Amino acid sequence: MAAAAGPARLVRCGQKDELYRAGLRSGAGTALRGLAGARPWLAWRREVELLSDVAYFVLTTLSGYQTLGEEYVNIIQVDPSKKKVPSFLRRALFISLHTVLPYCLEKALLHLEHELQMEAEESRSPENAPALGFPSRSLIRSWVRKQVGELTEQQKKTASQIVHVLKQSIPLLHRLHLAVFYIQGTFYHLSKRITGISYLHFGGLQGEDQSIRSSYKFLGIISLFHLLLTIGVQMYSFKQKQRARQEWRLHRNLTHQKSRSKEAAAGRQSRCTLCLEERRHSTATPCGHLFCWECITAWCNTRAECPLCREKFHPQKLIYLRHYQM
Repeated sequence: MAAAAGPARLVRCGQKDELYRAGLRSGAGTALRGLAGARPWLAWRREVELLSDVAYFVLTTLSGYQTLGEEYVNIIQVDPSKKKVPSFLRRALFISLHTVLPYCLEKALLHLEHELQMEAEESRSPENAPALGFPSRSLIRSWVRKQVGELTEQQKKTASQIVHVLKQSIPLLHRLHLAVFYIQGTFYHLSKRITGISYLHFGGLQGEDQSIRSSYKFLGIISLFHLLLTIGVQMYSFKQKQRARQEWRLHRNLTHQKSRSKEAAAGRQSRCTLCLEERRHSTATPCGHLFCWECITAWCNTRAECPLCREKFHPQKLIYLRHYQM
């Protein structure tokens, strides 16, 4: 007799499928590394993993067969009516949402973040912009670079904030879905929730899953509470950073005005090689070069080395020169 598959079976199924998918990805990566070498494998590793995942689901779900995980726990996929297996279109949509969409979203955010960082560095120091390591995808990168180049400075700043929020929100969304799964015990993957694909199992003890549902619900409530706590902490941290940034700008503007008046009177002016403006809050690197505090700390977030002599150092080694007049 058929019954709805409980959360324990779905978790075991997902773990088993992930185990076989990891083995397939590892085998494909080893084959590519052996045939083409380590460099092409590093450049195309993510694409090889995508093709391996797509091949696994095409040979099982799309072909109308059970996956190895589903066969392991004796469950089958059904559509929202729970009377027939999902249609070919529904299964194809599930595979696209489960494998292709996360890859495309990850690559889009990575390309966009990279180009926005490059634009920011070029605007600060066009002669000394850092070359961040990134695999070349000429067609996609040229299109993204063109779109970013047409944005205004305010739009670029807004786009950077949106990219940051999306990168932070996607893991939180997965955690929220997992907490809801523990409580409801129906959809283990977000892609199956969107496509409405659920599971039935045949045979075995019918009360086995029912006895475990209560513990999963309790785990779901704890996970949901922990997620809300994490979001609250992140929002509080974001507000604190915004407040600190505003106070720093106000302090910087006031001290900048004072320093400019003193330098004009004394006839001594110095410039930062990163922003090409008069140096504010002079900061020394371990190698002895001087920059603005804000400029060198922003540089160290990308590359922990001196922009002039390329000597490596930890950002904690920066020395803020208080009351420096030269």
